[in-house]
Amino acid sequence: MTGIGGGVELGAQAARSRALAVLRVRSRALAVALLPAAVAVILLAGGSTGHLVGGGWDAARWAVSVLALLVLAATAAVALVVARARPAVTPTVAVAEESAPDLYRMVRDLADRLDVPAPSAIALTPDCDSWLEDRTHPAHGPPPARDHDDLSDPVGPARRRSAAAPVLVIGSPFLWWMRVGELRAVLAPVVAGTGPAAHPDIAAARRFIRGLDAAVAATSTDGRGPLARAARGGIGGVSRLLLRGCRVHAAEMERGVAAAAAERAQAVDYGLRIVAQEQVGLAYAGWDRLLTRVALPAWRMGRWPSRLDVGVVAALTELSRRDRLAEGFASRLGERPACDLLEEPGLMDEAVSLLAARLFHGGPAETGPDWAPVGWEEYPEEVVDRAWRTDAARLHRVLDTLGVRRAAEDAAPGTDGPTLSRVLDHLTTTPAEAPVPARDPAADADPDATPGTAHHATPDPDATPGTAHHATPGIGTATPDDQATSDPQAATASDPQAATAPDAQAATTPDPQPFTTPDDQPADAPAAPGSADHSDDGNGTEDDDDDLAGTTPRGAALAAGLSAQLAREEARTQALASGTAPPPPGTTTGPAATGTALWDDRALPLLPLQPPRTGREILTAHITAMVCCAAMDTAGATPGLDWLDGPTLLVDGARRADLALHVRSLVETGDPAPLRAWLSDLGVRPEKPVRLV
Repeated sequence: MTGIGGGVELGAQAARSRALAVLRVRSRALAVALLPAAVAVILLAGGSTGHLVGGGWDAARWAVSVLALLVLAATAAVALVVARARPAVTPTVAVAEESAPDLYRMVRDLADRLDVPAPSAIALTPDCDSWLEDRTHPAHGPPPARDHDDLSDPVGPARRRSAAAPVLVIGSPFLWWMRVGELRAVLAPVVAGTGPAAHPDIAAARRFIRGLDAAVAATSTDGRGPLARAARGGIGGVSRLLLRGCRVHAAEMERGVAAAAAERAQAVDYGLRIVAQEQVGLAYAGWDRLLTRVALPAWRMGRWPSRLDVGVVAALTELSRRDRLAEGFASRLGERPACDLLEEPGLMDEAVSLLAARLFHGGPAETGPDWAPVGWEEYPEEVVDRAWRTDAARLHRVLDTLGVRRAAEDAAPGTDGPTLSRVLDHLTTTPAEAPVPARDPAADADPDATPGTAHHATPDPDATPGTAHHATPGIGTATPDDQATSDPQAATASDPQAATAPDAQAATTPDPQPFTTPDDQPADAPAAPGSADHSDDGNGTEDDDDDLAGTTPRGAALAAGLSAQLAREEARTQALASGTAPPPPGTTTGPAATGTALWDDRALPLLPLQPPRTGREILTAHITAMVCCAAMDTAGATPGLDWLDGPTLLVDGARRADLALHVRSLVETGDPAPLRAWLSDLGVRPEKPVRLV
């Protein structure tokens, strides 16, 4: 214990010294602002006593006095904006103590063992992360009322500290996948951060940094006139200057806080924390896969899965069946899950699922005719079948606009409907046609370069298809050897809301390699993202010409038409969604408030899962959807749900994962022979019309 106490003391002292450095930046800024006023006072006092007399001194007194008044007015304006600016709050689902008494009891017991103040409240976030968040700003509302029995120490000072203690935010996938003991071990370094957070110097430094960050955000909007824009620009410039001066000290302060919290947490469930940390990475990988492969297709169809946390358990259980690296994890499911600490886990899961749809996709805040929940048992029919038929209908509408005939002149009667043969015949390349050549960037830069050289952007063979690239606040649940994040809001001065301990985040970021299984092929569903290769122009934007390079001319034209049609539909959907007013402050969604009054929901999605699909991706997805519709209507195939790959085609109850290769061959070369052979083996009749939406 001596070593642990020494480590805690060293980390706390380092954090306090950095907090004092941040406060010194504030003091120096105030001193600079008061300097003209001090000079003006000296000049005025010298004139009144007869020491500084004369025309020159009178002019200096007037000039310095006017300058002092202007500087004081500007300082008051900056201070007022910093004080009144509302710091950003992470969107969460509040967990009332009545709905989770066992969870609150476990957290308080953990705080008692760590000898730190208990968090003031608990909230859930739809992500694999856990952290402490300060919500003591007046704009965040009054702190929750607490009884004497709710406090770890019922005396007066402890009561005041508990009222100002940060909120504990827990990732909802942890509750459903982890066992009770594992969750306790994972939360130990996070809860330990309430101790340093209660120190007056650290708390004051964090408030100052959050106020500056909120002031920068508040002044980033354009004013209504030139004077307002100039005032906003000046206040924002001063705030940014102060933030730059605090950045290094704030980062080191949070690093010291994390080190102190991690050292203190080593005394609690040390051995179990090592095992639980493996579950953190596994839960993160399963949650990531579930969002990109399963939830995203449903969100695009206007449906939101209402049991995402239950789905991540099913996905990770399926992973343990497929991948030998996950063997043994399924045996844990016999132990008590952490979601049993909630009184009504189903309602909490529904509230978190709706919040996840808003954050990652930008869906409405409430259910409606075009935004309805869907259960996992209804997913194949309500999402997969509908998505395929909707894409197939869009494909035929674009073919109509391109003037493609419904059927050949010698076709049999009754075959002029939406058939797969129409698509295959249109995309079939004749010998006189050639694929669209790829654009060579070197040839564009050098006019003397040899024409016709092709350049394709090749994907990373080690990358996992469909892996989401969304920003997360970082995993603040550190191992004993890592630094735990006690308050990620102030880890960096430029973004106090999203900072975490770098070592802890690196240690818990999952390795995507466990998903590379023999039957882990690109998803057969049209909405399965992440399977197409992308080329970048160096500025982070996709180049349409490079994207369609290597396809046939007819395929490129069809892809352009589909992309334009999708863009029009998405613009129409966004226009309708923008007219939906957010719920008023204080309202609740499901069992708990989602905090929509405390965060800006005008720029949804806040955490987009992936960049927009490319033209080749869209074309491949629509052709795949048409093939699946033909297989369902003429060969008895059925839509299905794969927990790791999303929508899939089932033939005789077995998943067919070899369709994507044949569709890609048709798109890239215009050769329908491999796909026709695949259809013939399944008994699919491409000349028969299919049912569309």
